[in-house]
Amino acid sequence: MSITVRYFASLREALGPSESLPWRQDLTLGALRDELLARGEPHAGALARTRALRCALNQQLSQETALIPDGAEVAFFPPVTGG
Repeated sequence: MSITVRYFASLREALGPSESLPWRQDLTLGALRDELLARGEPHAGALARTRALRCALNQQLSQETALIPDGAEVAFFPPVTGG
């Protein structure tokens, strides 16, 4: 049982395109971010709580309180502006 975490834009440059992680039943997007931060660098710098980041769960923008189901795809990316 695992999840796939994908990184985009500057996060991809710092952390690579993706990684597979073990899944737990009570895991939320916010808890996952905290676990990744606890790994230290480069995760701590790229995913720092002082950085504005968006989260997507199975390609849907989601709040950090969302529970992650087994086999899910999680994405982290900076906010995007257009013009």
